[in-house]
Amino acid sequence: MMSQWIKIAAVEECPPGVALERLAGEQIVALMNVDGEFFALDGVCPHQGGPLGKGCLAGAVITCPWHGWQFDVRDGQHCFSPSVSQPTLPVKVEADAVWVQVN
Repeated sequence: MMSQWIKIAAVEECPPGVALERLAGEQIVALMNVDGEFFALDGVCPHQGGPLGKGCLAGAVITCPWHGWQFDVRDGQHCFSPSVSQPTLPVKVEADAVWVQVN
């Protein structure tokens, strides 16, 4: 399957310090704005499927609202377990819209 870029939000919908849950094709995406830079992770927490995009964003760390698992949004690395990481998605901003690349 070829990858494609999908528009998931307007820049104004996700100001700095905010996390959003969006659908990109059939994939749930957690979109975060850290000091004006956008990051995207697979939106389903690997622990028990919690909605990462509905979690609390503190700096560059997103906390799953279900059980508190925490990930660095810049690289998807779990904050306490080096063996766990969440898939990241490429992000670009064009014409005041945020796009993610999905497979």
